[in-house]
Amino acid sequence: MAEELFREDARLVRCDARIVAIDERGVQLDRTVFYPQGGGQAGDRGVLRQADGRTLVIADTRKGAAPGEILHLPAPEASLEGWSVGDSVEAEIDWERRQRHMRFHTTTHLLCALVPHPVDGCSITADYARLDFHMTDALDKQALTEGIARFVAAAHPVSHRWISEDELDANPGLVRSMSVQPPRGQGRVRVLEIEGVDLQPCGGTHVANTAEIGAVVVTKIEKKSAKTRRVVLGFAESADRPS
Repeated sequence: MAEELFREDARLVRCDARIVAIDERGVQLDRTVFYPQGGGQAGDRGVLRQADGRTLVIADTRKGAAPGEILHLPAPEASLEGWSVGDSVEAEIDWERRQRHMRFHTTTHLLCALVPHPVDGCSITADYARLDFHMTDALDKQALTEGIARFVAAAHPVSHRWISEDELDANPGLVRSMSVQPPRGQGRVRVLEIEGVDLQPCGGTHVANTAEIGAVVVTKIEKKSAKTRRVVLGFAESADRPS
């Protein structure tokens, strides 16, 4: 089971680690700063670096079949020759890409505060994010964009803590997602709090203050079904670019 350093500090860009397994599925480390795809958030990219300067480009990060397995997937053109179990490496994420994930993921929590309906789908990438809400009411793109901007300008602190599974069971309203349930079996659940705005279970990476989100806008609202409304987010700088 890899030590998941990103759970406690999403700002960690690199760490020293040791290779504990290599196979056709990918490279496993004893500890990592790479977030594996999950909870709607894309996996991290980056590099593994040996002391002699050799690097292995990591194109994606996924969860393995066994609990606690994190697979660092080499780029298709990368060679594993010269990489062995027991090697010491430095693991470094693509920080710019991670920051975009953090900004979008935190914004999805702001959306949950603005749209008080269950979530039945989520996707967070470096280029856009979307939330699918289980609802029939119409949504206003401009009103949501303005609501996000108010939360960003208010500079709400963002933090996480761990609660017991019993505490979660006693507060079922904390779970907003219909499609992704908090992982069970470890006795505790990670919750993300945006002070005065939102509190819900979440294992993803986030900024430390809503002010760090910057300018995020609602680029589209879609009626996906009779009871599903999709809200798509983009960065304002990207939305302003000519297509």
